[in-house]
Amino acid sequence: MFLARVYVTLKPTVNDPQGKTILGGLKTLGFDLATEVRAGKYLEIKLSSPERTLAEAAVEEMCRKLLANPVIESYRYEVEEVIPRS
Repeated sequence: MFLARVYVTLKPTVNDPQGKTILGGLKTLGFDLATEVRAGKYLEIKLSSPERTLAEAAVEEMCRKLLANPVIESYRYEVEEVIPRS
């Protein structure tokens, strides 16, 4: 079994209204050291795959087809083997 950790973020050239709202909230709360916030998505996906390469290929396809919009978002992922709990 494998666990994929997927990080999806807006590309640097894309406006991020959610990040701007979060930054405004931080400033209101007195966190003046914060100068920029970019919001994104974090996903954990468990895969029952016999091999790491198959799990990685599946995650890559998931990102390309559903999890990220390649026009405005970038993604990266990590795949690690996990031992199922009994």
